[in-house]
Amino acid sequence: MIKNIFKKTGYAAEYIALIVVIIAVWAIMGETGQLNTVILPTPGAIVETFVKLISKGTLLTNLWISVARVLQGYFIASVLGIVLGILFGLSKHLNRLTELLIQIIKPIPPIAWIPLVILWFGIGESGKIFLIFLGGFFTILINVMDGIRQTDVKLVEVSKSMETPFLKHVFKMVIPGAAPNIFTGLRTGLSSCWMCVVAAELVASTTGLGYMIMNARQYGQTGTVIVGMLAIGIIGKLMDSILKWIEKLVIRWI
Repeated sequence: MIKNIFKKTGYAAEYIALIVVIIAVWAIMGETGQLNTVILPTPGAIVETFVKLISKGTLLTNLWISVARVLQGYFIASVLGIVLGILFGLSKHLNRLTELLIQIIKPIPPIAWIPLVILWFGIGESGKIFLIFLGGFFTILINVMDGIRQTDVKLVEVSKSMETPFLKHVFKMVIPGAAPNIFTGLRTGLSSCWMCVVAAELVASTTGLGYMIMNARQYGQTGTVIVGMLAIGIIGKLMDSILKWIEKLVIRWI
């Protein structure tokens, strides 16, 4: 127990030390003129920008809007990805029928969908949610399907020999066996949704972190761009940590 505590404390100290060293080197290079501070502001300038955006309410307002959009798109992607992943994973016929379509659509980046999204959904919220949904859906779907296929064959055969009802078979055998893959898909899908938020907020948007970053880029406000990027990274990491915690609880419970 004590050994584990010291181990975790050591890891935390290493992480903090690495961040401190990077910031220190960055600050020294900026102050000594070895960096172009217009292109890459010093850490102090970024902190000033952060405080200014917080005091004006700009950062928190745009952050909340982006989080709400990501959660909506991610929720739809998760529900459809898990349900369809289970169906396609269990049915060889459905898998064969949809495999080609999935393999063709999956590599298309969400930003390539923007012209069609504007035609289909206009410039409202629906189009942005759809782009974020696309970012996470296929990642979740494929991981769920892989998890279903990797379920222990012996357990499946035992379940079938006992003539277990289909739904009971799915919830008692299939989903618990595929749970690690399902959570891998959910966590990776969440990251993909956050990566798509900038593309989604390019669609005639005047709010959100993606809009804030792109608008700041046009005016050469590099500090604001970096603050927006850090906000996405930090919130994405927090949400991933929550998912990781839920994963441990669920897998321990099942």
